[in-house]
Amino acid sequence: MESPWSIFRQNTREMNVFIWASMIHSAGSALMWPLTTIFVHQQLGRSLAEAGFVITMQFLGGMIGQVAGGSFYYRWGVRNLLIGSLAASAILQASLVVTAYTSWWGYIITMFAIGFTSNLSMPAMQSFIGFRWPERRDELFNSFYVANNIGVALGTAVSGVLADISFNLTFLMNAAASVAFAVFFHFYMNNELISNRMATISSVRSKPDSREVGNIQSSDSREIGAMPHLSLSTKLRSIHIYLFIGCGSMFIWLANSMWGTGVAPHLTDQGMEMKMYSWLWTINGIFIFAGQPLLSWLKRTWAAKSTSQLTWSAALYGVAYLMIWIWPSYIGFIFAMIVATLGEMLVSPAVPAYISKVAGREAPFYLGLVGGISSIGRMIGPLALGIAYDTGGLNMVVIVSIIVAGLSLSSYMLHAWMQRGRQVHDSSSITCDR
Repeated sequence: MESPWSIFRQNTREMNVFIWASMIHSAGSALMWPLTTIFVHQQLGRSLAEAGFVITMQFLGGMIGQVAGGSFYYRWGVRNLLIGSLAASAILQASLVVTAYTSWWGYIITMFAIGFTSNLSMPAMQSFIGFRWPERRDELFNSFYVANNIGVALGTAVSGVLADISFNLTFLMNAAASVAFAVFFHFYMNNELISNRMATISSVRSKPDSREVGNIQSSDSREIGAMPHLSLSTKLRSIHIYLFIGCGSMFIWLANSMWGTGVAPHLTDQGMEMKMYSWLWTINGIFIFAGQPLLSWLKRTWAAKSTSQLTWSAALYGVAYLMIWIWPSYIGFIFAMIVATLGEMLVSPAVPAYISKVAGREAPFYLGLVGGISSIGRMIGPLALGIAYDTGGLNMVVIVSIIVAGLSLSSYMLHAWMQRGRQVHDSSSITCDR
């Protein structure tokens, strides 16, 4: 039987160094965000509604950061964008030891800025993988996803221990992780061979003429990302690339807010301890790693194409919510979490892999755009499902989530339908709508 570790053993040393460095960064990021509500409520003496507002502002900053990061990729270059956003994020995270206690609105603005700078680097990170290793992008996006979830699990486990000592320690450790990742990228991207190869891959896959090749391979082009690209209106007209895949992801993350806005309060209303809810996410993290052989089998048999992986993902989420509706007990929640996690394992790597494949040199823009659209679901999900819970409890939340999962499935199916008959090349799929 295939081992879960095989997804890393198949990679080169260079690939794994990059992946594990990203994992350490994810662990650092996870030191702070799980404790935001507790920090605002207990340390700052604010209401839960105000804590929710802080989280919403951080998600709003993240949504804007995703879109901006994709747009700035070729203007600033992957190196400047990654190192700059990580350094800015580190400074903001460290500044919380002062701003969090001196000014309420200063704290909110800082959290918004942290969301912005943290997500500013995401399209660049995903584009780097797609351009650097195009022949292995599907497997590497999955390895990247699994490693990041391992990092989140480790960071979440440590965060409570650090917070018991001092919340300031979580802020500083989070900043240290961002600094470490920025330093890693500084030396990693200094390798001239890597820079040359990235530029060559990008230029070949976008099929530029000989003058463009010369421009791309110059040192200035490598540093500031000065590559010819399509106008904004042309890119936005190519809705087959981004619109329905973005809407499908938005609906998925909106419906998935039911775990925090439906299941969590239901468990406490039933007299259970919050650790029972935490264990559900422990199951999520374990299954993301241990379920890799099952995921590989599913991709070999039923979901070989990225479009199939997306539709299967939405269907699995819908089945998970249906299980909770039929079987609203803790055992039912466990099985539903496993099914929903399998859906997550399909969609999370499939979206950047698809965008990197069909968008060619314009992939950073579309990765940021799709990330921004999907972030809307994360931002409004807690509010929408919170209203549903206040209206009709867990039952109403589950019904709304099932309907929204159906909308996600419809969006992904429409996305798949629009891909049929298209001759997919890395750049021609975008230029066909000129």
